[in-house]
Amino acid sequence: MIKYYTPQNMDVWSGRVDDEEDYESYRWHQWVKPIDLNAEDNEVFDGEIGFGILGFESDQGIELNKGRFGAANGPNSIRKELTKLPCHFQQEVKIFDCGNVTSKFTTLEDGQAELANAVEKILDLNLFPIVLGGGHETAFGHYMGLSQFANKNNMQGPGILNFDAHFDLRPYSDGQGTSGTMFKQIADYNKEKGEDYNYFVLGIQKHSNTQSLFRTADELGADYILGKEIVNGDYEEIVHKVDKYLAKLDRVYVTICMDCFASCFAPGVSAPQAIGLEPERVLLILKHIFKSGKPMAFDIAETSPRFDHDSVTANLASILIFTVVRAIAEDPKLFNPKNRFENLK
Repeated sequence: MIKYYTPQNMDVWSGRVDDEEDYESYRWHQWVKPIDLNAEDNEVFDGEIGFGILGFESDQGIELNKGRFGAANGPNSIRKELTKLPCHFQQEVKIFDCGNVTSKFTTLEDGQAELANAVEKILDLNLFPIVLGGGHETAFGHYMGLSQFANKNNMQGPGILNFDAHFDLRPYSDGQGTSGTMFKQIADYNKEKGEDYNYFVLGIQKHSNTQSLFRTADELGADYILGKEIVNGDYEEIVHKVDKYLAKLDRVYVTICMDCFASCFAPGVSAPQAIGLEPERVLLILKHIFKSGKPMAFDIAETSPRFDHDSVTANLASILIFTVVRAIAEDPKLFNPKNRFENLK
């Protein structure tokens, strides 16, 4: 039983209806169906490809990191933008809303542990997890869920591809993580289990990371590409570095912190970036990553409606999710967890 969990109120999935019978006129609000992860009668999805959307209503990590809180309301803000999307994929593609885990009424650690259990359950149901944060503390709970699933199926945990202005490798004490420590926590978590740590960050800003954080990244063997290299650099060189990273892994977890984007594109975040990435370049790289067939899960963190004028950031988040779903739908056999994980054992 997943604690601190509620099924999604589907009232949010509403909007314009052009036609009630013509699928080519459908928008996502007409297609998304609910799942209660705690229901005892859930059946394993046996279709071509299914997605499980899950919210993590938390910004405790942001507050502990002395940031601007508000991202706990991010999941439903993103959902409201997802409702409007057209169904540009075949009818065999199914999307389910799996509800929300919250840390509002417990400790961050307990919330992350239950997020892990929810992610593991989504994978058990043979669905591809799409997690909506929440602060980027989402990443630690999400990763633990992927690791739990991998370990019980005798597989190595995934590598991490993070689009972010920050390394989020800050030190922490007494087990108290924040939205700036998750990837150090994952490194320690993997070390305890005797597993490799494979971390690659795209979009790092020198003005947003101390020299100590760059040193920690080097000590942990993390790969990274600076934001200015992505904005001004050669695209082929960037994807070559990504391909080199992907070549050594069977599976990766892809996470996007919305503060990787310049604030003109993503004003509604905890730590806005005056100078950041441009969405078009990120979308190209994201599509390239998903063409590899190696991502096993995806999340978006740090969308904060409190600061999001005209829902600009939430709208961008929805476009990123739209891109991921379409990329997977183009070759669903690559991403069907049942087929893919069985072959990789």
